[in-house]
Amino acid sequence: MSGCSHGATIRSVTPRTIGCEECLEEGQAWFHLRICRECGHVGCCDQSIGKHATAHFHQTGHPIIEGYDPPEGWGWCYVDEVFVELPDQTTQRGPIPRYY
Repeated sequence: MSGCSHGATIRSVTPRTIGCEECLEEGQAWFHLRICRECGHVGCCDQSIGKHATAHFHQTGHPIIEGYDPPEGWGWCYVDEVFVELPDQTTQRGPIPRYY
């Protein structure tokens, strides 16, 4: 994991929700989804109004997310601000509602 020192935090996770956890609670729309590779929190990307994936990082310190919907399979480390290679791709708990 070139440029990232947080590989030990990556886990195989089960998505906690079928869409952005906070947007579903608030009745808000999202653009793309990201999943926390430490705990399985599903949050919306920074192009979404809520920016809940980034908010989850700031709240918990969990550094690595995966591009979750559409299935993208890439990883990102918020701390080191670099893409990371993930050992696997998280299986979706679909169907995931589409809002955009």
